[in-house]
Amino acid sequence: MGDPGFTLQTVNCAFFQETRDVTDSNAETESAAQIRRTALYLTLAQVPEGKVVSYGQLAELAGLGRAARWVGRTLSQLPGDTKLPWHRVLGAGGRISLPVGSPSGDEQRARLRMEGISILNNRVDIQRHGWRPVEHSG
Repeated sequence: MGDPGFTLQTVNCAFFQETRDVTDSNAETESAAQIRRTALYLTLAQVPEGKVVSYGQLAELAGLGRAARWVGRTLSQLPGDTKLPWHRVLGAGGRISLPVGSPSGDEQRARLRMEGISILNNRVDIQRHGWRPVEHSG
């Protein structure tokens, strides 16, 4: 169920370059933005290999409402060596948002293909590869 380095108890926040215990009383003093990022990262870490989500779906699953653009901006700020599966997040309808020929766009397409996800006309078939958490829960 996602990267084993991410659990509901401990979040390895690559953005913050630290490990944070979200059950600790320190969680009460975190800013709202940090709490939102933590919710986003926890949810993203659960997207299984070979599956994709849209920015909007990821926002909803993380309890962030209709924050698709915020999700996109936040993911664009991840460090290059993050272990979070950012490449599994797509635009609405399975559209790959990153431009063809850009380093990040080429990396995203390569990672998706390595996971067995086919790309046609800059889109991924959401019916085939879309993540439906209820179907993947134990």
